[in-house]
Amino acid sequence: MRVANKRTAGRWTVPVLVLAMAALPGSAAYARGGHEATGTTENSEAAGGRQDRNLTVQTKIQTTVNGARESAKTGTLTPADSNWDPPACWYEPAYSPKQIQATVKAIRQVGMLGIGELVGGVFDSYFKEGHPYKNYNLDKQGEGQFWAATINEKRKNDPEANSCNKLPFWVDKGETPKEPLAVSPKILAEYAYDELPVPSTDIELAPEGTTKVNLPTWAWLDKAKFKKVSVTASIPGSGLSATTTAEPVSLSIDPGTEDAETYPASGECPIEGGKIGVPRAKGTPADTDPPCGVKYLRSSDGDSYDLRATVTWKISWTSTTGEGGDLPDGRFGADQQVEVEEVQSINR
Repeated sequence: MRVANKRTAGRWTVPVLVLAMAALPGSAAYARGGHEATGTTENSEAAGGRQDRNLTVQTKIQTTVNGARESAKTGTLTPADSNWDPPACWYEPAYSPKQIQATVKAIRQVGMLGIGELVGGVFDSYFKEGHPYKNYNLDKQGEGQFWAATINEKRKNDPEANSCNKLPFWVDKGETPKEPLAVSPKILAEYAYDELPVPSTDIELAPEGTTKVNLPTWAWLDKAKFKKVSVTASIPGSGLSATTTAEPVSLSIDPGTEDAETYPASGECPIEGGKIGVPRAKGTPADTDPPCGVKYLRSSDGDSYDLRATVTWKISWTSTTGEGGDLPDGRFGADQQVEVEEVQSINR
């Protein structure tokens, strides 16, 4: 089944100005994340905003989700590598010469304490008066665009979000900028990583809800839910596109207490034959060890333990340029409450 979810942003906007904008510009713009659960939906535009003092730009990246179930609750992956995160900011095609000219003109019309004229003068020095561009590059209309910074809204509080601190810079049509943070297939793939809607990890348990001390609790996951899911990220008109795919590989069980044993002992239940664990069949003796599960050694004394189930997903990517490879594994988990009672005897 294919579920498409497209999001389009990218209309240039004029930022709200503040007194601080009299200083040299910094970076701006947010790229909104998230997914609709079902169907094909044109999402609202990414939220524009200010980051330091720069012209605001909204991302043009579109994403398409493949493989998500319509009824599935979903979450966002956490990279297994704590030293890696999807990109917090990048530069992408944003303004035509006429749009830059119109934007600076609009800024000059902001009448608050003369700030508009002051900031407009700063921008004109850069875009109009040869430092480094002349007359907004109007003679190159249609031959390229000014690329500008955009910030991933999900990462806007990361220190790395301040890395894209350059004013918009010109790139001729068909050329690749030398800027390391310019949008590329790999950046698109990493952005798509942040958009992967993996299903929730509410595992099935037997017995369900309440179990007994020293008796195994079987655990398994719905086979139909845990299939590959992918997100394609692209910028219309650029020819750039990348698809990031997540494939479930194992389930990790944390019983929520040290007074417990897991099956297998490592607590890692592999995916075998497209499924994680095995449902306990009717008539199975209560003390039978499961292929995936947990045995509590102490009661929860009328309370409950927070059993955490975490699925690890292997992540890979491909692109229209032929580039591709692996990205760090992702994890997504959820807690379930398990009450454990003492048992005095076992009737066989």
